[in-house]
Amino acid sequence: MSNFWARTITGLSMVFVLLAALWFSGWVFTGIFLVITILGLWEFYGLINSENCHPQKIYGTVSGILMYVVTALVNLCDWSGSNVSLALIAYVPFLLPVPLFFLSFIIEIYRNKPNPLINIATTSLGFLYVALPFSLLVYFSRQDALHFWGMPVILVGYFACTWINDTAAYLFGRQFGKHKFFERISPKKTWEGTIAGAVFTLGIAIALSFVVRELPMSDWVALACLVIFFGTHGDLVESLLKRSLNIKDSGTILPGHGGILDRFDTMLISAPFVFLYFFIQHTI
Repeated sequence: MSNFWARTITGLSMVFVLLAALWFSGWVFTGIFLVITILGLWEFYGLINSENCHPQKIYGTVSGILMYVVTALVNLCDWSGSNVSLALIAYVPFLLPVPLFFLSFIIEIYRNKPNPLINIATTSLGFLYVALPFSLLVYFSRQDALHFWGMPVILVGYFACTWINDTAAYLFGRQFGKHKFFERISPKKTWEGTIAGAVFTLGIAIALSFVVRELPMSDWVALACLVIFFGTHGDLVESLLKRSLNIKDSGTILPGHGGILDRFDTMLISAPFVFLYFFIQHTI
């Protein structure tokens, strides 16, 4: 099977699974992304582990899982009948990374590994770069979030814009790409593909604004622009990391795509900015 068809089948399968999970239950979606988070963290720490870098692989993975699970419990459970302040509960996911970060310093004391500062830095980078963005997606799957046809509107729109941007950029770049977009980091990325991705992403966002009128067109366009800019740079960031490690793919778990980080690289950078926009807009 060619790489193109393997990539297509894998991509369509993931789209179907994630949309089905969103329609069925926020808990099912959360469970799927928990698995993705664990695999992504393990993949990240495995990639950067070397003779000069020894991240706290188990601690970093457990910290990422804890961050994700706590965020899910805060957002998907009903805390209205508890004796704990709802305001305090809401801030827990944002405060949790602080002790997790400083605990890595203490753990490093007992490891007796070379380059302790690099080890601490890469450990923290793992759960902030991988687990935090995936955790933020949970906010969009809450029961009180804006829903359409039983699915959270913003999350489905975010996935749609991300998939369209990636797919159009890949197909048009592959077929018509001649002018390199960022050759130093990603030799295969072209201006033709990047522009096509942007045009199609804006198009799908505007189309969705006519279907789902509960969210104004300005928010749909803002969502598309955030995905276009930060998603494209998320792809470049992952290419930069792989180039610095002298590897082609982050893994082999997804046929045609590579690893978890290869498939979700655009979301790792764009998700926090999409979250911030809608958080400021009080949409979530």
